[in-house]
Amino acid sequence: MQAPTAALQGLLSGTRVYVVPVSASALSAHASGVERLLASYRSIPPTASVRLAKPTSNLFRARTKRDAPGLDTSGLTGVIGVDPDARTADVAGMCTYEDLVAETLRYGLSPLVVPQLKTITLGGAVTGLGIESASFRNGLPHESVLEMDILTGAGELITVAPDRHPDLYRAFPNSYGTLGYSTRLRIELEPVKPFVALRHIRFHSLTAMVDAMDRIVDTGGLDGVAVDYLDGVVFSADESYLCVGRRTLTPGPVSDYTGQDIYYRSIQHETGVKEDRLTIHDYFWRWDTDWFWCSRSFGAQNPRVRRWWPRRYRRSSVYWKLVAADQRFGITDRIEARKGRPPRERVVQDIEVPIERTREFLEWFGRNVPIAPIWLCPLRLRGHNEWPLYPIRPDRTYVNIGFWSSVPAGAAGSSAGATNRKIERKVTELAGHKSLYSDSFYSREEFEELYGGESYATVKKTYDPDSRLLDLYAKAVQRR
Repeated sequence: MQAPTAALQGLLSGTRVYVVPVSASALSAHASGVERLLASYRSIPPTASVRLAKPTSNLFRARTKRDAPGLDTSGLTGVIGVDPDARTADVAGMCTYEDLVAETLRYGLSPLVVPQLKTITLGGAVTGLGIESASFRNGLPHESVLEMDILTGAGELITVAPDRHPDLYRAFPNSYGTLGYSTRLRIELEPVKPFVALRHIRFHSLTAMVDAMDRIVDTGGLDGVAVDYLDGVVFSADESYLCVGRRTLTPGPVSDYTGQDIYYRSIQHETGVKEDRLTIHDYFWRWDTDWFWCSRSFGAQNPRVRRWWPRRYRRSSVYWKLVAADQRFGITDRIEARKGRPPRERVVQDIEVPIERTREFLEWFGRNVPIAPIWLCPLRLRGHNEWPLYPIRPDRTYVNIGFWSSVPAGAAGSSAGATNRKIERKVTELAGHKSLYSDSFYSREEFEELYGGESYATVKKTYDPDSRLLDLYAKAVQRR
């Protein structure tokens, strides 16, 4: 790939120098996309709020429909360039991980953390937090960001890095677009191998499972062998699994869970260890085909239905659209009403608690929330930096616990989101945090204590002085 000309280097910033090798056409296309984004910002009346125009989403918050046009991000969806020697990539903010991974795998590289769903964007994972089975050693996606170009609420395009606008760089993770939108991110990459060898280890007690997880995180290995990927699934108090992955060059047969077989069901066995192998590509997207286990709600796991369900439609983005249609038209609640049952409360959440409190949360959850399976993913921040809008300690292991289903709503007159509120209280009691991609019910005082408070307010005032973007509480809780 040829190096960009000096003229093209100056398209986005008069002083920026691109280190990642990019073609002139890629840089020019990105510059045009940025110009369209800026033009769309300028076209929005000063009194109107600013938002993205997105065809897809991985959020599960109720949102008010707006007729006003959003920002044009159509030119910000690609990989700008990959430097295999430096192991870095420049990526447009709206590039999906599906497209990013397809490009980096050509060089035997991958992002340090690849969130589980194909249509999650790099910018979305950084501003909204992402996690996956490499997070016990690589932390969260924003920790691999070397620098970002951000369109702020004030309409300015600025480059941020640990030593350039460090206040915005630190506050951007978990800000969900309320401080600005990333147009370009330079990220670290790591080498991968063609295959992942998996060991699914069965546990008959939650204590034993959590203890084993803690040991793997602390030592980075199992039975003297390095571990590259680690997550788990809890089906019940006496049936849980750790899924331990090791990258390998060794060729051999691999499983395919894009057909009739379903990945999460393949994990289950009676006792001991069950082994499996996937290509690195299929490992990254092992959860996407069936949206973990949520595709069962649409009949996609019924063998007779699955046989006729086109493979290209067995993916999280399709299921999300079905959920959005259900929410829009109230289909599930109508069905429940016809059966004489109450409406259902959506309980779609990811939370993090310290690993030493994980068993306590799982036991409480099992007694109080009728949802299974649930997903576990250990997390340890890579460095010693603190991120004010999601203040988990850098020297501590946490476990992300994901549960995505619904429960019967409370009796008439009870507060909305009764089960979600109970979960929020329990997570706070256990010194944990909750992701903000779904419904939240905190008071403003509780929210500010948990998610940045004065630190957020200071950065917000600096980079969005006229409040063109919603504030974080309004976006995450009030859902305007």
